[in-house]
Amino acid sequence: MKKNKLWLSLSLSALLLTAAGCGDKPDASSGSTGEGSNEQSYSIAISQYVEHPSLDATREGILAALKDNGITEDDNLKVDMNNAQADPTNNLSIGQKLKNTDADLVLAIATPSAIVVKENVTDKPVLFAAVTDPVDAKLVSDLKQPGGNVSGASDTNPEATKQLMTFIHDHFPEIKTVGLIINEGEANAVVMSKTAEEALSELGMTLIKAPVTNTSEVKQAAESLVGKADAFFITLDNNVVSGVDTIIQTAKENQIPFFSSDRDTVEKGAIATVGFKYFDHGYQVGLMAVEVLKNGKQPAEMEVTFPDKLDLILNVKAAADYGITITDDMKQEVKDPENNIIE
Repeated sequence: MKKNKLWLSLSLSALLLTAAGCGDKPDASSGSTGEGSNEQSYSIAISQYVEHPSLDATREGILAALKDNGITEDDNLKVDMNNAQADPTNNLSIGQKLKNTDADLVLAIATPSAIVVKENVTDKPVLFAAVTDPVDAKLVSDLKQPGGNVSGASDTNPEATKQLMTFIHDHFPEIKTVGLIINEGEANAVVMSKTAEEALSELGMTLIKAPVTNTSEVKQAAESLVGKADAFFITLDNNVVSGVDTIIQTAKENQIPFFSSDRDTVEKGAIATVGFKYFDHGYQVGLMAVEVLKNGKQPAEMEVTFPDKLDLILNVKAAADYGITITDDMKQEVKDPENNIIE
């Protein structure tokens, strides 16, 4: 009887030891979401300069690319979202906050955000989006070999602005002077302005500027161009795009053709642009983020990318509001009429 009790006691002890040894222990290096789980978890921090359709679509594209690759918000992805609302003080505060972030990756949407994030986040991978000229903004020194902890995707191709100015020249012979509403405090706006001015000069046309320092001044700037400019134009200028509704209103009231640098503004009421979908631009950055998060790739070895699917985008309905008819000749310049002619 004593032998049976001893055997039973030893057997129970062995079973308990075996169970304890075979339990799945979270591996700290695997980013496990919890005890008994082997699923990788991730965290990102986003700094976005302002809310407007192009930048919002960029952010949505980033998150969509992550989701399509198994990284989903509120599942295995934690997102720290920060929006400066076009306020430089807020932008600086966000950058300083992210200096101590424990996120795996920091994403900066728009040039002002990217500049401040780069200054503050030096020990984490950083990817930027919606930046016109990464070299001029001193985000990278070399587009092909960034070398530091920062890389990303530019949202412009200089050829887009040149092609749009040529389109205006070829199809609107009455336009001799183009009025630009611009915040010259934004490096991206200045770069695009210079490209437009040079292209117009070569075509025998003139660019005149109406400067602003914030969104609240956009309406007044547009009104100041009435009687001076034959057409309105804006660049990828965050403060100006945020106030684009007032430009559209002024342009329509005075029957002044309005051209933009982004698809979203054309969808809202500008006549035309040469561009792309900002969702696709964000998706491109999102795929870079996947490489960083899943494969450990470093921005130093990631080439800065540019939009390569440029097309003329026309808003037929908006043109009619300016007293303009979109001709067949104009439509023939659109490579993808099904998606880029807005009726």
